[in-house]
Amino acid sequence: MRHVKNNALFIISFVFIGCLIMAWVDAIWVPNYAIKSGIKLGLFLILPLVYARMDKNTSFTRLFSYRKDSLLFSILIGVGVYIFIVGAYFIFGSFFDLTSITTSLEASVGVSATNFLFVATYISFINSLLEEFFFRGFAFLSLKKVTNRPFAYLFSAGLFAIYHVFMVINWFNFGLFLLLLISLFIAGLLFNWLNERNENIYTSWFVHMAGNFAINTIGLILFDII
Repeated sequence: MRHVKNNALFIISFVFIGCLIMAWVDAIWVPNYAIKSGIKLGLFLILPLVYARMDKNTSFTRLFSYRKDSLLFSILIGVGVYIFIVGAYFIFGSFFDLTSITTSLEASVGVSATNFLFVATYISFINSLLEEFFFRGFAFLSLKKVTNRPFAYLFSAGLFAIYHVFMVINWFNFGLFLLLLISLFIAGLLFNWLNERNENIYTSWFVHMAGNFAINTIGLILFDII
């Protein structure tokens, strides 16, 4: 029992450490996008692997066990997510001033119209997989084994939401900021449910990619690329 409790504390601590360091990087240091991505890649991979070395019963290979029967279900949800986000932009976008987003991206992390396609490709495919591994594979599925299910759901979804709003804390007014926080929390719960249902991270990764595709589509519009 003590071993299980210690494992839960280690997972919670490692996730907090990863999120706190990235919050400092995003909100205070604000390096260019390449440096920030390198730090995130290191943290979100190394911290779970350190835990796996500490607990010999932990293996992350099962997170990448692919099931064909879950593919269609994930694609359908992903298409729905894409249509919802892009549709919401076209319906409600005129009610908000979103011009500060491109200005903030260019000024803070050096993302501009010239390199946006490269950044968008990285975010859609690689960054989404990295976050699913860290927040779902490590902070949810691994934590669920050594603590109770409701706590694992709330912890993973909550940290996922808070981590992302720190990245965009200066982009929106308070109302839109709060809406984003709630939306990310709900998305985190959905991703957790998809992973729990299939015991891998592929299904939530497909949906996460679809969400990123939608956000990047809006970015292409804001940068006047399309």
